[in-house]
Amino acid sequence: MTKELVECGILTFDIGDVQAYENKLSGAQVYKLPCVFTRYFIPGPLRRGVARLISEYDVVHLMGHWTLLNAIVAVICLFQNKPYVVCPAGALKSFGRSQWLKRIYDFVIGKRIVRSASAWVAITEDEKPDFVHYGVTPESVVVIPNGVDPDDYEYQILGEYEKQSTLDKRFSLNGHPYILFLGRLDKIKGPDLLLEAFAAVTETFPNLHLIFAGPDSGLMETLKADALTMGVDNRVHFAGYVTGDNKINALRHAKCLVIPSREEAMSIVVLEAGICGTPVIFSDRCGLDEFARNGAGIEIQANAHSIGQALIQALTSPELMRESGKVLKEMVHKSFLWRTQAQRYRALLKKMAD
Repeated sequence: MTKELVECGILTFDIGDVQAYENKLSGAQVYKLPCVFTRYFIPGPLRRGVARLISEYDVVHLMGHWTLLNAIVAVICLFQNKPYVVCPAGALKSFGRSQWLKRIYDFVIGKRIVRSASAWVAITEDEKPDFVHYGVTPESVVVIPNGVDPDDYEYQILGEYEKQSTLDKRFSLNGHPYILFLGRLDKIKGPDLLLEAFAAVTETFPNLHLIFAGPDSGLMETLKADALTMGVDNRVHFAGYVTGDNKINALRHAKCLVIPSREEAMSIVVLEAGICGTPVIFSDRCGLDEFARNGAGIEIQANAHSIGQALIQALTSPELMRESGKVLKEMVHKSFLWRTQAQRYRALLKKMAD
């Protein structure tokens, strides 16, 4: 089969570990903008100029929604009569902080950005109705889910990583089991709900630990204080942001991954868990109904009681969870690899450019 090459450029902010992604994205041009205010991701100037850069490409792909960078790029695309596709990835629902700013953004430019696009992409069927508020019919929206690359979840350094849990050693768990939260410590992600549920089942599972792995988005100190108040602080651990072999190891050695999000279009960490064969508990606000219907995890309501009941079910039914982890892995390999989604995007963008 002959591969059709597509030249690709990525415009992003020069924050975080951009270099690591550049190393992986060999063949793609990465253009980095300075970020002068990280709270609202306000961009500084690009040496070459954003307008000049956009003029060199046939089609533009906008990810997310609530950013000044998206607004700048979209306005330039409209001025240049350049086709662009919008993929909000669940961001069209106004949820969380800065509600008044989001209303202003939508009134000034946000609705026009979405309405004037040449194509629209949702990452789940459930996200399609979110476009209606912006003047786009659900029938016009193409569904292209998130994906993962299985090569990213193979150990780069073999040996002890496979045999033992690095988190066990780091937090002196003494071989005791742990459940894992992987994501930002932000209220929208629901770590507080998981903590409350964990505290409620600790008497039933006296050796169980809970590990939060992810960057702090303002909730860490509250979680630590609540764990102390609940009397479980010696069994709740904060690993911070984990990557590479450490992330793979954390997933593979966890009893299960819990995704207790209050609102999310499609949680990509469920795909990461699936590649690693890790059983998953997820809330009904994660856009994962298809996974639940196929028995690829336990779906719960986004509240502490429901999460606690699911933890009891998972930890007392290891065979059931192993089978659900197997189903999840097969499902991810069949339908949610990036090479599959890339072909869908290529077809869509080629049609827009013609």
